[in-house]
Amino acid sequence: MTKRENKAALLVLEDGRAFRGRSWGAEGEACGEMVFNTSMSGYQEVLTDPSYAGQVVCMTYPLIGNYGVNEADAESARPWVEGFVVREASRTASNWRSEETLDAYLKRWGVVAIDRVDTRALVRHIRERGAMRACLSTVDLNERSVLEKALSSASMENRELASVVTTPRAYEVPPVGEERFHVVCYDFGVKRNSLGELARLGCRVTVVPSTTPALEVLALRPDGVYLSNGPGDPASMHAAVEEIRRVAESGVPTFGICFGHQLLGRAFGGTTYKLRFGHRGGNQPVKDISTGKVEITSHNHGFAVSAESLPPEVEVTHRNLNDDCVEGLRHTRLPVISVQYHPEAAPGPHDAAHHFLRFIELMEREHATR
Repeated sequence: MTKRENKAALLVLEDGRAFRGRSWGAEGEACGEMVFNTSMSGYQEVLTDPSYAGQVVCMTYPLIGNYGVNEADAESARPWVEGFVVREASRTASNWRSEETLDAYLKRWGVVAIDRVDTRALVRHIRERGAMRACLSTVDLNERSVLEKALSSASMENRELASVVTTPRAYEVPPVGEERFHVVCYDFGVKRNSLGELARLGCRVTVVPSTTPALEVLALRPDGVYLSNGPGDPASMHAAVEEIRRVAESGVPTFGICFGHQLLGRAFGGTTYKLRFGHRGGNQPVKDISTGKVEITSHNHGFAVSAESLPPEVEVTHRNLNDDCVEGLRHTRLPVISVQYHPEAAPGPHDAAHHFLRFIELMEREHATR
């Protein structure tokens, strides 16, 4: 970053709050919803999580980039964030697994970034005022001009982004070892580690585009269907919700996480709403209502399912201990479960990894009844 040591950058939120700092990563301009992530590590997984499409992400941990980046930790083929905001961009990358500096990686992929920002003030502002649109620029340092660009950018409400991040064609991930089950994954923005977790449990996974009709999925004769994470407003996914309802009502064991969880809630007649500033990070406490056990979980979502809107046959299984929002669902008649968080934990703690085993148990029970 030596050449751009003193090149200025400007971040302006839609309510006019402005933050000045230093440009790093790519030069240019980016607009999106301003959000923050509280993870202490895992910035590469955050950058490459498709659920962040359409968003400018601020990391609350003050030093970012210190262990570099590598291909093995990428959760997709490219970064999806619109822009990146940190307190201090590390000058060095010190780790035996590092293949590239974060600065070089951001430049290579054209991700506009800013450091030397008071991220505590930025995060506090978002917590008080809510997530909002923002514009980050290294080429226009006029606050009024950049504000106008933020105000003219797309809002996240009713925004459909799954079609932007989904796979264009179906592909397969082979199981690790002997094949036990065949799972079809609806790709709304799936992370590689989710597919890896299923593969390690003996699942051959067929990943299909987000617009795949239920009839095509069922024609593959899957033992189970996995509904992935993804970006955007679940209220915009009318066609996908109808196909998910058909899949679930067919009796095929179905497991949804994050965006998939929200879509399942809507498929059974529930509604979703936008959280004030969302849950993003690896320290979210979630209570399993049936056992009383608390899991520390990895999250990335800005919408939630309304408990009051759910029909009697859909049971709330998990609650967030910070704001009491719905974190898990179970259908009382159909083999359908979901969690709002990320059991693949990339990045994040591994308390929730057992939810993949719950999905395996659903498929085992279904096999036993045949």
